[in-house]
Amino acid sequence: MSDESRASADWIRAVLEEHEAPLLRYALRLTGDVERARDVVQETFLRLCRAEPATVDGHLGPWLFRVCRQRAIDQRRKEQRMPATVSQTLHECVSTEPNPAVRLEQLDENHALLRVLATLPMNQQEVVRLKFQAGLSYREISYITGLSVSNVGFLLHTALARLREHATADEATAPNEENIGDSPHLLKLSGNSEPTK
Repeated sequence: MSDESRASADWIRAVLEEHEAPLLRYALRLTGDVERARDVVQETFLRLCRAEPATVDGHLGPWLFRVCRQRAIDQRRKEQRMPATVSQTLHECVSTEPNPAVRLEQLDENHALLRVLATLPMNQQEVVRLKFQAGLSYREISYITGLSVSNVGFLLHTALARLREHATADEATAPNEENIGDSPHLLKLSGNSEPTK
């Protein structure tokens, strides 16, 4: 193996370690099935192996998410022409959280947030996930989705406003102080630094 091919293999391994988990989560949300998500991510990395380095230089993360999105959409179109099969959905990722009580509380908050997020239109859900789960910029989200940067901003603003409305409504109807409005995830989304009591 030459030094150049060894360096290329090391680079692919490093990219895989850094981007595989976020891409799997993203693909899972797009496909709704663990096996399909794995296939989409595998196809994404195969495309990376075949791509010229100059093609991805300077924007590797957004490039991977865009290819992943395109593969997921292609797969969904293909499967719409085929009979449906039984799917298996991944509900949770393996956690390194050492304290089960803290993890359970976080899971409750995550489920509450996901229930609220699921009420949003799909395009708003996608930009919220890309922004807050993948940590991408508006420009990167624009590149991935094909939307304009201003449209990404509008969708995020509208989505966050709806999430805040749900959180406020839940706070008003909650029977005790421990409710979805105190979720650190919603606080992060809403821009508040302290829970309101």
